[in-house]
Amino acid sequence: GRGVAGGVSVSGNDSDYDDDDDSNPHGRVHETYFIQRKRNNHQKHHQHDRARQKFDSLFRKLTKDSPIESTVIDVQNRQLFVPHASLECDVAKFSFYDLCGRAKGAADYLAIGERFHTVFVEDVPALTFHETNLARRWITFVDAMYECRVKLVVCAETAPEEMFRVEGEGGREHTDEVFAFERTRSRMEEMRSERYLRKTWVGSITESHG
Repeated sequence: GRGVAGGVSVSGNDSDYDDDDDSNPHGRVHETYFIQRKRNNHQKHHQHDRARQKFDSLFRKLTKDSPIESTVIDVQNRQLFVPHASLECDVAKFSFYDLCGRAKGAADYLAIGERFHTVFVEDVPALTFHETNLARRWITFVDAMYECRVKLVVCAETAPEEMFRVEGEGGREHTDEVFAFERTRSRMEEMRSERYLRKTWVGSITESHG
């Protein structure tokens, strides 16, 4: 059988999100998380770029060669800039710093989740306690995507479990962030599962943008 989740077809034999990782507790995992580690002198160029190529290829596949353009979303009497979007396919792409580098809140992220059924995020770094604001915004962003049942596709420097680094004694001062990020990591894992990808996108229910 074939399930359609927010305009993205998902099935047992669909190659859009194929992955061999079946260790996820939420069931079969699809490839929506790509790790592009920092290059070093011993790493071949093509090895470093493979993750990025797969990320870009999936973006092209899900936007179906439709026009990609910038757009804006109205959020509480102001405009939220979206740098790359297929308005035809309801798919958007941001960099991590587009989303988290400036002050944004839950309302901004929910507006994105209600407008686009699939959101790609590139250049996601490893975070430390010195970057608490970035980490908090990422937590809020993931929560909003989860609530809207958005398909989240990420190209990151590290695996989810390595994204938020505890250095020295810093963890004692940031216990709340540690717990919050652990929940976020768990949600990011769940959002790769076939069970999650089959869920109906909230935007197709509310039709809030149309």
